[in-house]
Amino acid sequence: MKLPRNTQSRKPPARRSRPQADKLLVVSVSAFAFLLLALPVAVLMARGVSSRAWEGLPNSSTILSATLLSFASTFAVVCLAAVLGTPLAYALSRYRFRGKRFVSLFIELPIVMPPAVAGLALLLTFGRTGFIGSLLADSGVIIPFSILAVIIAQFFISAPFYIRSAQVGFSSIANEIEDAARVDGAHGWLMFWYITLPIAWRALISGMILSWARALGEFGATILFAGNLQGKTQTMPLLVYSIFERDIDAAIWTGLVLIVLAMIALFLSQSFARAQDRLT
Repeated sequence: MKLPRNTQSRKPPARRSRPQADKLLVVSVSAFAFLLLALPVAVLMARGVSSRAWEGLPNSSTILSATLLSFASTFAVVCLAAVLGTPLAYALSRYRFRGKRFVSLFIELPIVMPPAVAGLALLLTFGRTGFIGSLLADSGVIIPFSILAVIIAQFFISAPFYIRSAQVGFSSIANEIEDAARVDGAHGWLMFWYITLPIAWRALISGMILSWARALGEFGATILFAGNLQGKTQTMPLLVYSIFERDIDAAIWTGLVLIVLAMIALFLSQSFARAQDRLT
């Protein structure tokens, strides 16, 4: 038995209107969320471009010293992360041992730890009366409020990004590949250098870039542990904080430089990560 024509003609429009309303709601909420995230950055970039503060930046010794210190310290941090983090990431991806989840938890904890708490923890550990700092102080080695403190603070906050990325890269390599290499006589560093590294290097580079970008923008732990000493421990984020009240345009331009560097780093990191995913 056929339904009346008026019944058949009413139901389809109702069914079609519901998905359209749902789609409109999703698009509206998504657009609002995107604006909340992108608008402040866009406003800062627009203000920085329109500002004339950039004309005096090359002649500012304060800005130049903070820039050089930031690049020098972050370069050291990336080297340390690669040397110390690569074996750790490989061990976490290949070996099974008791307490592995506990170790992973502590490695990734600095990612979510409040920066001020991280600085306090570093100060209690490496300060003059700290757990390790007191022993070093007896030997004449004072870490807080020095360039070494800047590097340690940046490493503590940023190294987990490299370790996590490297671990994902090593985990993406099938065990059969390394097993086949062992059958052919490869082992130890020989296998890692010629088999594992050529496959996972993109993930390692991606992690290095992320670690560098995070170290470049580090603020809270650095200011507590290393201080904000001009020409000694003052990095670019600390400089923005210092000149914000007396020279807003210079602070905006310095912040714009940090944003551009972060965007480039994020783009490169994502490119290497996608290349690693396609390879595996």
